[in-house]
Amino acid sequence: MSNKSLKIVDVSPRDGLQNEVSLIDTRTKVELITRLYDAGLRHIESTSFVSPRWVPQMSDAFDVMHALPKHNDVVFSALTPNLKGLQKAISANVKEVAVFTAASETFCQKNINCSIAESLALFSEVVALANLKEIKVRAYVSTIFACPYQGAVSIDKVISISNALIEMGCYEISLGDTTGVGTTNQVKALLSQMIQEIPSDKIAVHFHDTYGQALANICKALDYDIAGIDSSVAGLGGCPYAKGASGNVATEDVVYLLNGLGVETGINLNKLVTVGHWISAHLRRKNTSKVGLAMNLRR
Repeated sequence: MSNKSLKIVDVSPRDGLQNEVSLIDTRTKVELITRLYDAGLRHIESTSFVSPRWVPQMSDAFDVMHALPKHNDVVFSALTPNLKGLQKAISANVKEVAVFTAASETFCQKNINCSIAESLALFSEVVALANLKEIKVRAYVSTIFACPYQGAVSIDKVISISNALIEMGCYEISLGDTTGVGTTNQVKALLSQMIQEIPSDKIAVHFHDTYGQALANICKALDYDIAGIDSSVAGLGGCPYAKGASGNVATEDVVYLLNGLGVETGINLNKLVTVGHWISAHLRRKNTSKVGLAMNLRR
């Protein structure tokens, strides 16, 4: 890996909280985001402008964005699945948004109720308006290795969709191993082919840790000079449309790994571990960060 710095996007306020059954108050969400900022995170996916009917946990998206601290050195991004979501994000002065599709037709239908082709057509309108408003757009492509309904996913499909998103104006593609089944050989096979068509500085990874392979897969991805890593403090998260999928790789574990590799993150690991334990206790959930648990035992 040639880069000595790497972008870490903590997705816990959105991806980590959206599946919680009990509604979490706005104050707690804002405190989580503020604590992550205080620990050194500078890219935080803070909420999602989606229909409250589908994701009631994100119904306070506007209030969350307006309550966040005003800092010029941080990106508080939001997920916007359609034009209506983007328009709400614009009214909340969001400076970066994300769209999401899948490399599996069945998963795309179950996750966002449309085909891959329909999602790309929809996103072209979203990206066009966002670019007009000088809002950066990031794109997620989920189920990059396997779909819980269709099985194996082809590399060509992932690259084709990613190319379409780049061409419409997305500045970065976040590759999601939604079910967490991927291995280092699969990461190597995908990225070695993908960087022939898409520059590595436009590629990020979003690995769930269902089979305990996320850190190994991240290490392999680093060989290709990727731009960033998505993670979630305390390993929060999951996917309602991928039965058995665990949360995202824990931000604490990623930072510990990168520290050991001499990669600059600007993140205070001790503060981050404290955040992980705080939010886990608040949600009454087990903290799945190995580093967080280990460091807590030493305190």
